[in-house]
Amino acid sequence: MRVNVLNRMVVAAGIGAVALLGLSVSTYATPRQGRTRQEEQKKQQAQKKQDQAQAKQRQQALINQQQQRLTQYRDHLDQQQRLAQPQSAQLQQQNRRAQYTVQQQYVARLHQQQLTAQRQAPATYGRDPYFSTPANYRYSRGGQSYETNQYGVNLLRQAVNYGYDQGHRAGQADREDRSRSNYEGSFAYQDANYGYSGFYVDRDDYNNYFREGFRRGYEDGYGGQHQYGTYANGKGTILGAILGTILNFQAIVR
Repeated sequence: MRVNVLNRMVVAAGIGAVALLGLSVSTYATPRQGRTRQEEQKKQQAQKKQDQAQAKQRQQALINQQQQRLTQYRDHLDQQQRLAQPQSAQLQQQNRRAQYTVQQQYVARLHQQQLTAQRQAPATYGRDPYFSTPANYRYSRGGQSYETNQYGVNLLRQAVNYGYDQGHRAGQADREDRSRSNYEGSFAYQDANYGYSGFYVDRDDYNNYFREGFRRGYEDGYGGQHQYGTYANGKGTILGAILGTILNFQAIVR
């Protein structure tokens, strides 16, 4: 019985020693771990501030670019509406009534876009999510690579669809007027700004994709076919597969 008592005393002493040792180790390790966590938090906070600063710089750069783009676009709209006048007069002289009507509708839309562009105030740009959204898509034009975000993607898709719709109207009008096929002679093809607000992408990019849609729409309208899209309820829409081939966006993996 004395042996058992002694054994229990030894075991208890061992447990106490281990507990004391653990307490000592824990007491010793905690300050180091605390410093490590604090250092990591400081690094994270510094990185967050750096990311925020870079994002703000990018946003301001986009806003500056937008201000310049919109100023140039306003001037361009003035010029294009003046250029449309002699061409409209020529269509009347040639008795191309259907094409004249289509062109007048197109020019009226440019006038509405001009009024909208004049009302755009730079103070509102900071509230537009486009300027704070990173680029996540890449596309190519003329051998050059460009980047944009979902807002730019949506606008370029719109450019192709508007182009197809206006091309279909112009092609159908030339067929009704019994004029020869000539999509490049259309004022809408030459201008290619229908639906463009002056925002999100450069005008050259919008013009390029509008013309891609226009050419295909004109071919369908002039030929009375639906090779590239559909036309229903007075509106032309390019086929999704054709749209994807024209734009060919590539997702950017960061």
